[in-house]
Amino acid sequence: MGLLLAGLTGLAGLTGLVGCGGSAGTDAASAEVRQVLDRRAAAVRDGSEKAFVATAPPGSVAAAERAGARTEFRNLRAVPLTDWSYRVTGLHRSGDRATADAELRYRIDGYDRAPVVTPRTLSLVRAGGRWYVSADRPAGDASRQLWEQGPVLAVRGEHSLVLGVGQSRGTLRGYADLADRAVPAVREAWGGKWPGKVVVLVPKSLEGMAELLGAPASGYRGIAAVTTGEAGGSGKAPADRIIVNPDAYGVLGSFGRQVVLTHETTHVATRASTSAATPLWLSEGYADWVGYLGTGRTAPQVAPELTRAVLDGRVPDALPKDGDFGFGGDAAKLARAYESGWLACRMIAERWGEVRLGEFYRTVGAHEKRAGAVEAGLREVLDTSPEEFTALWQTYLRDRLV
Repeated sequence: MGLLLAGLTGLAGLTGLVGCGGSAGTDAASAEVRQVLDRRAAAVRDGSEKAFVATAPPGSVAAAERAGARTEFRNLRAVPLTDWSYRVTGLHRSGDRATADAELRYRIDGYDRAPVVTPRTLSLVRAGGRWYVSADRPAGDASRQLWEQGPVLAVRGEHSLVLGVGQSRGTLRGYADLADRAVPAVREAWGGKWPGKVVVLVPKSLEGMAELLGAPASGYRGIAAVTTGEAGGSGKAPADRIIVNPDAYGVLGSFGRQVVLTHETTHVATRASTSAATPLWLSEGYADWVGYLGTGRTAPQVAPELTRAVLDGRVPDALPKDGDFGFGGDAAKLARAYESGWLACRMIAERWGEVRLGEFYRTVGAHEKRAGAVEAGLREVLDTSPEEFTALWQTYLRDRLV
């Protein structure tokens, strides 16, 4: 665990206070809570289990809380952190007990360009004239962190960091090897100024994946991996994580596993150029295009569901809408959506060139709003219209899939 970089502070912005005993008591409590959370954060940054456990309540009646703090620290200590701090947004006190609403901010050393921010709820008790942390958990429907699922094992690759729970070191090394092959492939296709590093999280099961995403497991059954992160053109999106569903990923062959990791790595690389203006057919289609680039797979091999539809005379009327990419719906419809986006990007690369495909992606993402973004990209980069592009794509489907 690294040290906090100069200039970062532990806690700020304490608001929304509810206390008893007058303003002086409330102010004192808020200051003392700040101090204990500052000590807790410093213990994580310094790698001091003793100091971390000391922020839990003392005495034999609080043995469970101290044991829980020790387990939490040990689960976390393999994660190479460079920052860890709390920003309290509310304190609710009732006598010798309090609840703090806070934002946990942390960075993984060498990977996060800005802090990951996640809401937390901390329970506190006062004993012997001091405040202690009795529990630290996700706030509301917020997602859990990997170390809350068990001891984290870390494996470093040349271009990757793989963090796993309930996985062997050999298994995590396999993920790192795949990610290390994916990064150069994505860099060659996309270029750009992205850092060329990825963080891969491997929980024990589908349910663990769902906890990391803060969503029901049913929505990700059969999905091998997803990438999280803030979309936008600021270049500061810090929280890209490739999160693996080991249940679905485990049934893939070596070829499928590589395609999945390359696809997700593409999302990491293109994040700064992806915005609300970018339709999913383009972002997912481009990621699949990079994933299958150079594999020698034919269009019918990659797009079996769309091939069946075209052979049945059901050529799509239009490119898929964002809603067609929902994980919880019809699996065949979802497959056709991904295949349609991939073939649209493949057509652009073949007809206008791979460089133009990248330019088109960046141009669309540079718009602030969805309305008119694709139209502008088609006109400015490809010198075509939506109607002509759709007609070309439909012809392309017939030519490549029949």
